[in-house]
Formats: sequence, structure tokens, C-alpha cells
Amino acid sequence: METRLQPAESFDISPRFRRSMEERIARLERDAACDELMLNHLIHPDHHRRHRRLVAVQRAEALRMRIFLDRARTRLPRPLIEI
Repeated sequence: METRLQPAESFDISPRFRRSMEERIARLERDAACDELMLNHLIHPDHHRRHRRLVAVQRAEALRMRIFLDRARTRLPRPLIEI
């Protein structure tokens, strides 16, 4: 698979959407850390392998979301009173 760097696109997102993405990233990273600690308690090799894969997927998704947020600009909220 060939990967090519594409020009960085910028997106405008709302402050509320950014906050929800940041909360989701924190949840994914927290869950990955907890799941990694659970690896010590697993006995069956296949269960151990699947659990390691779960941790990797959680971390990859958190990274993907962080990259998206790095490229995104947060829109200023609309003024309450029209100017």
C-alpha cells in the first residue's frame, strides 16, 4: 500500500464538537490504559491476543482523532446579539 502525503486540509468545527472529540479521545486513552492492565489477568493466549489488538485499535483511533483536531480550526461562537 502506497501512502502519499496530501496537502493539509483545514476544517472549521464548532467548540462543542471539539469538546466532544477531546472527551472521546480522553475516554479512548483511559480505556486503553485500563485494558492494558487487564492483560496481566488473561490466561488464554487467543484472548490475550484479541485484547492487545483492542488496545492497539483504541490508541490508533485516539491518534486519528488527535490528527483531525490538529488540522481543524475552531469556529468562534455566534454572538448572542446581532451586530
